[in-house]
Amino acid sequence: MKKIMFFDIDGTLMEDSARHFVPESTVRALRLAREAGHLLYVNTGRPVINVDADVRCLGFDGYICGCGTYIECGGKEVFYRTNPPEVCKQMAELVRATDCAPLYERRDAFYFDPKTRDLPFIKVIRDTFRMQEKNVWRSVDDADFGFDKFVIAYDEQSDLEGFKAGIAPYFDFIDRGWGFGEMAPKGCSKRTGAEYVLRYHGIDKSHAYAIGDSLNDLPMLEAAGTGIAMGNGGLLLPHADYVTEDLYHDGIYKAMEHFGFFTGGHAKENSYAQC
Repeated sequence: MKKIMFFDIDGTLMEDSARHFVPESTVRALRLAREAGHLLYVNTGRPVINVDADVRCLGFDGYICGCGTYIECGGKEVFYRTNPPEVCKQMAELVRATDCAPLYERRDAFYFDPKTRDLPFIKVIRDTFRMQEKNVWRSVDDADFGFDKFVIAYDEQSDLEGFKAGIAPYFDFIDRGWGFGEMAPKGCSKRTGAEYVLRYHGIDKSHAYAIGDSLNDLPMLEAAGTGIAMGNGGLLLPHADYVTEDLYHDGIYKAMEHFGFFTGGHAKENSYAQC
């Protein structure tokens, strides 16, 4: 019986650091599952522009990006949602008024705001993008400014309650902890993305598995018949049906082996570039 598994990236598939370490056991597990004919999907908050070759070379059948705002199946874009220009402008004004620091994300671009404070979380992201030779010079004042989702850093000087009230008609606030929040458009989430893919492939929820390491992965776990937390999953652990080892102790390999991903599907030819 063919199964499908949805994977978070940072802290699950790879180390959440500049070196993007991926355990060899993870590479092997993904290869074995694909050879057995099962479907593998990335399900990430990252926009598709930030799903780089170090992820794609691992071998996936598709990508759910930007908290469900972009879906790609078999190399084909099948779903995309962005925000009206007037909403984007309103949100940028709200972020400035509430003294937060933003990163606006679109499937083809990132936008920073030089008129807001340079809080550490956003500075680290910008510096990382710069090292990766991504364009970090686009601004909310550019003529083509627009975004699919966005994130903010905030501190004690920020009016977080005022910010939450302002976004409420348009976005859901995902608390990432440590002064970091993620905003997904209402009606889009890791859950809606996974549900779309299940309908696309005609797969019942009972044959779907999802694996992640933080609370922002909870909607994805809820969309699957079986939700798996990495051992480093912290607050996600109580919500999981199964807890595997952490990233450094072969967590993905052990979970996929436990749930029979190395046998039982229909073998297919690999069609991805290996890392």
